[in-house]
Amino acid sequence: MKDLKYLAAFTIPISALISLYLKGYWSFFTPVYAFAIIPLLEIVLPVDSSNLSPEEREEKKKSPLFDWLLYLNVPVVYFFLTYTLFDITTTTYQTYEIIGLVFSIGIVFGVNGINVGHELGHRQNTPERYLAKLLLLPSFYMHFYIEHNFGHHAKAATSEDPATASYNQSVYSFWFTSTFGQYVNAWKIQKSLLEKENRSLVSLQNDMLWYTLIQILFLISVYLLFGMLGLVFALASGIVGFLLLETVNYIEHYGLMRKKMPSGRYERVKECHSWNSNHVIGRIVLYELTRHSDHHYKSSKKYQILDYHDISPQMPFGYPTSMVLSLIPPLWFYIMNPRVPKDMKPTNSLSIA
Repeated sequence: MKDLKYLAAFTIPISALISLYLKGYWSFFTPVYAFAIIPLLEIVLPVDSSNLSPEEREEKKKSPLFDWLLYLNVPVVYFFLTYTLFDITTTTYQTYEIIGLVFSIGIVFGVNGINVGHELGHRQNTPERYLAKLLLLPSFYMHFYIEHNFGHHAKAATSEDPATASYNQSVYSFWFTSTFGQYVNAWKIQKSLLEKENRSLVSLQNDMLWYTLIQILFLISVYLLFGMLGLVFALASGIVGFLLLETVNYIEHYGLMRKKMPSGRYERVKECHSWNSNHVIGRIVLYELTRHSDHHYKSSKKYQILDYHDISPQMPFGYPTSMVLSLIPPLWFYIMNPRVPKDMKPTNSLSIA
């Protein structure tokens, strides 16, 4: 029964269902649940730093339950996408209610869409990778599959990685540098991959072209079926979804930098190059994303068997709470800057703390 704890991830869609059903100010319930109620629960509930035994790890690694808990997110995400578009274009809503639903549905796209797409995107099974891209589509982040797997995991915790936040960089600055930097990087990586096969950018094997075409067709379809209001809603909720991802990216590696060796290469990624959190609620709602140190140490490991490492830098709060704190830069710097290892801080850096 303990394995069913990851059903807690579906409390985010349930909160969005409440927003849709009750309407009014309840349309804002999902952001309240995700960034007020969950952080309060993280403070109350204990931190669990225990790891699985070798026997437990092998058993959970083979169990199909954990995979199906991920697959279930595909119909959930697309239900909320289609039902909400239909509802707001056939029912009279106040402007503030639509704004509330933009955030509520956008959070579903970020947590149950992009986050699960990230996990499935690391799998070796081709159907699972297709599901990953399906989950990235509503947030217009299909390029994330290429950039994250071929870019971020190679360059993480370096100045060459747009998805690594530098010391004293605010989350608002990071939203721009990471969003645009990752998109440009995805094209560069795609170009490099094609060149290795002696193919040009104008090729059927150019996934970035396919992603662009699919996302444009997606928006055209939304417009034709649901009109301008549906198009604006889809765009706005998708933006909320990928900004949620970028806020997670921000806290995952903030200020942590790998050393450059005399050869010009960086030291290999270690457990100390990602922020870790063992706060229970954040762990299960985000499918163990908060054990990010182990994920980067060995990206092929499935979420249910990720480990805690003593040498990993620890966040004082869970990921949901930390995301809220990051939105207040002075408070974030005050809490986090002293925790960044001295040998990773830039020379002559000024800490607000």
